[in-house]
Amino acid sequence: MNLLQHYFPALTPEQLRLFQQLETEFRATNEAINLVSRTDMDNFVERHVLHSLGIAKVVQFPKGSAVLDVGTGGGLPGLPLAIMFPEVHFHLVDSIGKKIRAVQFMAAALGLDNVTAEQTRAEQLRQKFDYVVSRAVARLATFHPWIAHRFKPQGAPGSGLYYLKGGDLAEEIAESGLKTRVTDLSDFYKEEFFETKKVVFVPAK
Repeated sequence: MNLLQHYFPALTPEQLRLFQQLETEFRATNEAINLVSRTDMDNFVERHVLHSLGIAKVVQFPKGSAVLDVGTGGGLPGLPLAIMFPEVHFHLVDSIGKKIRAVQFMAAALGLDNVTAEQTRAEQLRQKFDYVVSRAVARLATFHPWIAHRFKPQGAPGSGLYYLKGGDLAEEIAESGLKTRVTDLSDFYKEEFFETKKVVFVPAK
């Protein structure tokens, strides 16, 4: 957990306890249903928790705002962000039932009452949100239309999509034709894993 304290010194003892418990729950769940690879499990805090919290280096979700996590898989980035922002509501969606059941179980075990999880696709949702987060689900040109109409008309400050991606994104961004702002996570994190990792922000229309 030292990595978390190093990069997020303001975390409370309760938040640190929850991150520790998240790793325990995730490890147990991962044994039963494969959410992430075994090598990734050995570097869980760095590759999953810190990576998810890269979004918190780029935006501070205001109290009372609503965030949609699309293609959450095993609850990433939604669960770490829900621990980081206890006064923000997170709705985690994935099309795979067993993954959503795992997320619901972990959120309940952690007592995260600011999390709801649903088996559905983003394009089938009717609710609207201030923010959308996701971790490399598809190319931007494919992904953005799924969520383009999920934003509240008067969203919170910095309303839009915060998308965790890796590699050289110039071509992918050009193909999407979207206005973006890209932040390198290597600006915040010194580990080699983050050298090519980025947060792509696409403002809500």
